[in-house]
Amino acid sequence: MQQRRSFLKNAAGGAAAGGAILGAPAIVQAQPTVRWRLPSSFAKSLDTLFGVSDFITKRVAALTDGKFQISTHAPGEIVPALQVLDAVQNGTVEIGHTALYYYFGKDPTWAFGTAVPFGMNYRQYNAWWHHGNGDKVFNEFANKNGVVAILSGNTGTQMGGFFRKEINSIDDLKGLKFRVGGFAGSVLSRLGVVPQQIAAGDIYPALEKGTIDAAEWVGPYDDEKLGLSKVAKFYYTPGWWEGGPALHTIVNNKSWESLPPLYKEALRSACAEGNVDLMAKYDALNPAALRRLLAGGTQLRAFPKPVLDASYAAAQEIYKETNEKNAEFKKVHDSYFGFLRDQIAWFGVAEGRFDDYMASVRR
Repeated sequence: MQQRRSFLKNAAGGAAAGGAILGAPAIVQAQPTVRWRLPSSFAKSLDTLFGVSDFITKRVAALTDGKFQISTHAPGEIVPALQVLDAVQNGTVEIGHTALYYYFGKDPTWAFGTAVPFGMNYRQYNAWWHHGNGDKVFNEFANKNGVVAILSGNTGTQMGGFFRKEINSIDDLKGLKFRVGGFAGSVLSRLGVVPQQIAAGDIYPALEKGTIDAAEWVGPYDDEKLGLSKVAKFYYTPGWWEGGPALHTIVNNKSWESLPPLYKEALRSACAEGNVDLMAKYDALNPAALRRLLAGGTQLRAFPKPVLDASYAAAQEIYKETNEKNAEFKKVHDSYFGFLRDQIAWFGVAEGRFDDYMASVRR
């Protein structure tokens, strides 16, 4: 009798567990079919930046058993590259993928969604976003402007760009027509640079024709794809305006609220995976790309310290001025740089020293 009771108890437990397992697909199948369109700010030829959107949308479909489908679209298929935010805000599309500092002209606060001069690296940004109140603070601003921002990618510290001539002093910046995005243009303009914001597909012809004198994009792998080394030979580092530029998937507020909780979690999970995968991809691809560029005649250069110092000083002036006239900017600025202060101190203790030593012994 005791064995019979034990058997019945175990059988009941197994049935309950089996019901839970069988119930999971049933829960998904009970959800509505949702189809969204996602325009990207990045050309399909950029398998990294456009590719992360495909990665995310495929994961969403897999996590929802194909019930939540998001189609990805290159610039121009629905909206131009630099109008993704506008399209999501006004409901032309439900979702988009972009670098939010492209919309610096609308409000400089958007720049904190990607990168600001002399700001965070990839790991520091992740720490601020997930554990330093960054998500909450930035999304308070984003929500007021009609969207939800979900962290979904990073390129790591970028290069300073390809230049037709060497930059040996601050004087060499005067009158320089430079393709550069976001906040950096405002900083460099104080040093005499004429900043130009140009989408990826238009950079090569502009540099080739001499419409611009220099251009930055991302780093070796993407810059090689754009062919920039064919029309400018001096490749500068570091891109001090992009220490760890983040990308975001943005969703229209009303569209976000209409999503079932399961789909919201699927999208958040897919974006988190995409954030890790994109950085890993760049770390794997950039070293070989840089070797190829150098073998092809590209000359690697570092910005002179006086140029970096002047840029840093100009950036601090702009932060101060913007804080005084834009309360939203100041709120995010104080959170961001307050968090960064401790991060720099900590990275200098362990990470920085380790990296410096490894670089010295491996040269």
